[in-house]
Amino acid sequence: MATSGERVLVTGAAGFIGSHLCERLLARGDEVTGIDNFDPFYDVEEKRRNVAAALRHPAFRLVEADCAELDAVEAALGRAEFDVVVHLAAKAGVRPSIEDPMGYARANLTGTQAMLELARRRGIRRFVFGSSSSVYGDSAAAPFREDEPADRPISPYAATKRANELQCHTHHHLFGTGIIALRFFTVYGPRQRPDLAIRKFATLIRRGEPVPMFGDGSMERDFTWIDDILQGVVAAVDRTREVPGEFEIINLGESRTTSVRRLIELIAAALGVAPRIEARPLQPGDVRRTVADISKARRLLGYQPTTPIEDGIPRFVEWLNGT
Repeated sequence: MATSGERVLVTGAAGFIGSHLCERLLARGDEVTGIDNFDPFYDVEEKRRNVAAALRHPAFRLVEADCAELDAVEAALGRAEFDVVVHLAAKAGVRPSIEDPMGYARANLTGTQAMLELARRRGIRRFVFGSSSSVYGDSAAAPFREDEPADRPISPYAATKRANELQCHTHHHLFGTGIIALRFFTVYGPRQRPDLAIRKFATLIRRGEPVPMFGDGSMERDFTWIDDILQGVVAAVDRTREVPGEFEIINLGESRTTSVRRLIELIAAALGVAPRIEARPLQPGDVRRTVADISKARRLLGYQPTTPIEDGIPRFVEWLNGT
């Protein structure tokens, strides 16, 4: 693997995607500083396990700080210099955002603006932002293209992510910073958050407990394996160096859909257990379908997802059984 020798600041470094990204960057020779506030949205000890491998690497430093508190982050970072910021820290999840819209606004809006300001103060000219397919709402034509207006989000979480993209564009316009916003489509794999569907369903099925299926099971998602997402994120980091000063929004997905009912079948088959399904009404904020048009990612990032869900689910179950 080629050595790039970049100095990378990764926020949300102890999270699902962030911890994997730190390891990927370290493996190729980058120097990585991770920021995480260890928000107790889920088990803090699990987050510490996520980042344990990176902490054993001599080129990794972990800073415990809240991205929304800029002065505290500045003080914790000291005089460290960085080539690029990858901002993944956020409060995630559609349904929890309906219960706590103020918390989501602080973490996602204030936190993102603070990291953009950090970049400005420190002369960092490259910024990669982790956005979400949720910005498309429920009205975009499938497959979802980046030139959709994305002006009808249907949850506070989705609204903050779309607002974050606009914050990034404003920063780019004013200061010329090269920024790529990546719209992630339903990422899964080892270390996935406990509240997300695949891990939640697998845990319940393994225990013999009923699986809640909202609606008739026909809702579809573009499930994307973590390694495919990492391929796109690292390519975006590199592109900000190779093509300086641009602003782009790019989808990262698998570009195919799987229904919730089919997902449950795949998980149950991998576990070797018959699922007990508990029908529930559709939830506010949930979109009916997500599917990425990844032609732009292929063109600009050389993005090539390689893990269909039929391969990914057994690999995920193998990890879960080992936890």
